[in-house]
Amino acid sequence: MQLTNYLGDKPFWQVTARLALPVAIQNVLASSFQIIDTMMVSRLGDVTLSAVGMAAQWGWLSTILIFGLCSGMSVFVAQYWGTRDYKGIRRVLGIGLMTCLLLSLAFLAVALAMPTGVVRLFNRDPAVLTVGSRYLSIVCFSYPAVALTNVLSTVLRNTERVKLPMYVSAVTTVVNAAANYCLIFGKLGLPQLGVAGAAIATCISSWLGPVLLILFSHMEKNLLTGPVRELLQFGPKNLALFFRRALPVILNEGMWSLGMMVLSMIYSNLGYEYYAGMTIFKTFSDLTFAFYMGLGNACVIMVGKSVGQGKIRRSVQDATRFSVLLPLAGLVLGTLTILFRYPLISVFSAGDNLSPLTLQTALSVTVFCSLEVFLRNLSYAHVVGVFRSGGDTLHGMACDLGSLWLVGIPLAFLAAHVFHWPFLAVVAAAYLGEDIPKAILCLRHFQSRRWLMPVTEEGKKGLAEYRKINGEA
Repeated sequence: MQLTNYLGDKPFWQVTARLALPVAIQNVLASSFQIIDTMMVSRLGDVTLSAVGMAAQWGWLSTILIFGLCSGMSVFVAQYWGTRDYKGIRRVLGIGLMTCLLLSLAFLAVALAMPTGVVRLFNRDPAVLTVGSRYLSIVCFSYPAVALTNVLSTVLRNTERVKLPMYVSAVTTVVNAAANYCLIFGKLGLPQLGVAGAAIATCISSWLGPVLLILFSHMEKNLLTGPVRELLQFGPKNLALFFRRALPVILNEGMWSLGMMVLSMIYSNLGYEYYAGMTIFKTFSDLTFAFYMGLGNACVIMVGKSVGQGKIRRSVQDATRFSVLLPLAGLVLGTLTILFRYPLISVFSAGDNLSPLTLQTALSVTVFCSLEVFLRNLSYAHVVGVFRSGGDTLHGMACDLGSLWLVGIPLAFLAAHVFHWPFLAVVAAAYLGEDIPKAILCLRHFQSRRWLMPVTEEGKKGLAEYRKINGEA
């Protein structure tokens, strides 16, 4: 097979760049949201940094569930976009808006009712509980805004309107930085609110997101605008079809994020300084993950659109290319992260506000995870990019959750509480225990082509012809 079949030809790269770069930039800006918070909060010390990181896990769980919902929406939106079924897209948008608001409001209610109980899931240190609960009881009001922004951006991205979410992210990131600076440290005549100021700044900038998306969508007259009744034109049959495909993704992301929370509990109970180090690493590693998400989003659009149009051979070819590109991107960006790890981490340590153990943990975890990321990206390309865009949301869930809950979490628990290994060894056990079996299972399923499950009539006819030509049952 020619090299272009794996790395792509000029037209492939032109489309990929047009779709991936704006999404990558938007995700970099969204990651900058958290980086700004972490950088400024880190000036308040180890305890505050660790407490905010633990409290933020609750919002992260909410966001991951919404991401699962949006991934389920992408199955339909990308394939409907291939056949220009605009009413179908708006019907899916209506279902997504209704579901995301219910989910985010449920998380808001729990955080508001018992913030100390939520933080106690991760750590029982009195100082951590006090700071973390104060932060959580305010920042929880940003959850519905984040959910709305993600759902609206999903429809725009999958209908190839990728620049508008990027521009909105740029504005909200600048507002977040300015509000953080003023409210945390008491600048420009505003009160010095410390960790509460960081939470208020997040709420202000988060709600600006959906407001701007809706405002500019009305100016553009894109698919987010139109009669409200079209958003509500779904019945039991539409709901059943949507949740049959979307529910496995939502459960997948929910159980996966719950697994990540269990791992966070294991890490945090080994010491808040270790967890502060992990918080630093995760904050800037989100920047590199933004580029992987850009490629993954391009994969969803290109593969899903081709499947919806019945162009199955093209969808398989593009899926193969992304299965190679994402791990290669991991190797390149992982190497760069290792080379620049000292200046990256030094950003958080200005003023000797963090302990040597926190900084050393951040450095060692950065090296290991940057070496391992190519393996994680292989299964990410398949589960999030290929399988879901092809319509198969169930097998990816089995690969994801089986490797995490049956291998990764048990190994991490044994490493921490039975064998009493060093912190880095516990992290390595969790990562490798999850990613090695997942990569093997995903490769086997990808090669089987059983992930091709169109939801459009054109796609179903195209799949039948593809299987007939290739002698498949």
